[in-house]
Amino acid sequence: MEDNAKRIAEYLLQIKAIKLQPSNPFTWASGWKSPIYCDNRKTLSYPEVRKFIRDAFVTLINNHYPDADVIAGVATGAISHGALVADRLELPFIYVRSGAKEHGLGNQIEGFYEAGQKVVVIEDLISTGGSSLNAVKALRDAGCTVLGMAAIFTYEFNKAAEAFAAEKCTLLTLCNYTVLIGTALSTGYITQDDVETLKKWRTDPANWGIK
Repeated sequence: MEDNAKRIAEYLLQIKAIKLQPSNPFTWASGWKSPIYCDNRKTLSYPEVRKFIRDAFVTLINNHYPDADVIAGVATGAISHGALVADRLELPFIYVRSGAKEHGLGNQIEGFYEAGQKVVVIEDLISTGGSSLNAVKALRDAGCTVLGMAAIFTYEFNKAAEAFAAEKCTLLTLCNYTVLIGTALSTGYITQDDVETLKKWRTDPANWGIK
């Protein structure tokens, strides 16, 4: 899995799904200033990358969640990845919205499932964990047994780790912030000075860059 993580980090940097700009920070929707921006939807546009991520998910699920009955994707970023994984595993696929629809059947979970089924949730990105765990809660409220969550990438925020622990939900990821920074440094994408900036940001992202 460590080799897979490094390979995925290389891919994310090559296709600019992840951009590192310590000297020219991004502004997230939350208002946080950040030296990193991640858009894993870009991976879907590159067949080689898309296939590698799919197969890495399949290996992870076979190794850690072999009893899965259903694969669930978190809307919207993980719907496509989840469907690719479910197809490869020949398992049913469903997806979970951020909230119930305000029209039609009012579904939050789309697709066919039954109470008691064992579900693995696919996510594209873990930041604070809030929206991801909202999907887990919806599935549990619907009577499903959530075996765990598998994600492409995590920023490794302490807040997310605490949130997943509090909800007693296992989180496994294909790549993470630590591997990404190490890969970016070894390939010359960033300098050692950039590494220190990036490490400092991760310890307190909400207040980083505030003067």
